[in-house]
Amino acid sequence: MYERQALAAFGALSQDTRLRILRMLVVAGPDGLAAGAIAENAEVSASNVSFHLKELERAGLVARHRDSRSMIYNAEYDAISGLIRFLMEDCCSGRPEICSPVVKAANCCTPAKERAQ
Repeated sequence: MYERQALAAFGALSQDTRLRILRMLVVAGPDGLAAGAIAENAEVSASNVSFHLKELERAGLVARHRDSRSMIYNAEYDAISGLIRFLMEDCCSGRPEICSPVVKAANCCTPAKERAQ
């Protein structure tokens, strides 16, 4: 990820409703959510959620596709991973022990049953 892309992503995520929407879409998984469900869950109007989704889409963090009469939005996991890599790229300055606590703490991708053990 280039700095310009990272700045666009951070700009999009610097607003609380957009951050909430992206987190909601990450939880929803690859199937995504319909715009109406996003508006309802985020407790904002349809026009408001449309504005926020457009900003997230412009930043490359969200994609959409049509399913019959509904617009379905899903998180762009590659872009989110790229943003995380951008942040962590220079974190350890050649000393992996500096970043290892962060990597260990980020067990979000570990299956839930393994985390419970």
